[in-house]
Amino acid sequence: MEYQSVSGLRREDFQKVVDGKQVDLFFLRNENGCEVAVTNYGGSLVAIMVPDREGKMANVIQGHDCIDDCIASPEPFLSTLVGRYGNRICRGKFHLNGKEYNLAINNGPNHLHGGPTGFHARVWDAEQVNEHVLVLRYVSAYYEEGFPGELHMTVRYTWTDENELVIDYRGTTNKKTIVNMTSHGFFSLQGIANPTPSALDQVVEINADFYIPIDENSIPTGEILRVKGTPFDFTVPKPVGRDIDADDEQIKHGTGYDHCYVLNKKEVGELTFAARVLDPTSGRTMEVYTTEPGVQFYSDNWADGYKGQHGATFGKHSGLCFEAQHFPDSPNKAHFPSVVLRPGEVYTQKTVYKFGVE
Repeated sequence: MEYQSVSGLRREDFQKVVDGKQVDLFFLRNENGCEVAVTNYGGSLVAIMVPDREGKMANVIQGHDCIDDCIASPEPFLSTLVGRYGNRICRGKFHLNGKEYNLAINNGPNHLHGGPTGFHARVWDAEQVNEHVLVLRYVSAYYEEGFPGELHMTVRYTWTDENELVIDYRGTTNKKTIVNMTSHGFFSLQGIANPTPSALDQVVEINADFYIPIDENSIPTGEILRVKGTPFDFTVPKPVGRDIDADDEQIKHGTGYDHCYVLNKKEVGELTFAARVLDPTSGRTMEVYTTEPGVQFYSDNWADGYKGQHGATFGKHSGLCFEAQHFPDSPNKAHFPSVVLRPGEVYTQKTVYKFGVE
């Protein structure tokens, strides 16, 4: 008997050959009846079905309901994997081994999220291990999108009985290169709808005493500043909307929040608490844990009400993104943690999104 998805999504709407490779939709489920739906096109998360405080299920991540809409999405990074390099690289240039590399310019004067044909727009090889685990693999060719080295990347999604979505990354290269993977989930804890409600009344906590200010082109200035006394202080939980329109140069540069936070850590690479969101209307909560040094907090500042799955629409500030990552423009900032991967080394990352209610 065919699996009846909780989300109402159908595999056949995603089954298509793209760039010579088979696209499909995969369902992960747990003992609570909660469900995650993933397509191997860009590793996109198209549904996370979790209950509110009354037990009512809703999809809390923004996505589309067919492969053609995923490919043609007005938001190409809508809840996708991002690589080889998440976030911005100034003017698309960096130096490695004494050579200058030039990447695609796809965000003002900058390179963003691995370029227009980055990992978000690739068909990954998929292996569903069991109803909890999906493994995606992709080999990024030498000089693909301008990056050196052939990069082998494996991403494992695990959906636990504790309603945790665990994302494990593992990558190797045959030549010195740069890597900064992330997952660009647009979370709407109240549930996607027509229209999807604004997230500005959602209460956010970010475990970071410092953040990375940006210039008018959203490139880090190189400074690392204290959040205390600024609109960027989420060390004590507060609604996203409280300071989002503050008369503040950094808020203006980001047109809201679009900044990387320097997570408080005792030890490099340890899995620690990064952020928490509470939707007061539904009672749903999400906690983020990561081994990464930073998390980009993005308040969905550019969405214009475009259409998503099952008639839902996604407007400005309707989603919140917590992109675990190394810092933007790290290849051009020697004092930021290194994003260089060498032959013989293994790139790893673990990020957890844990859903609950209160």
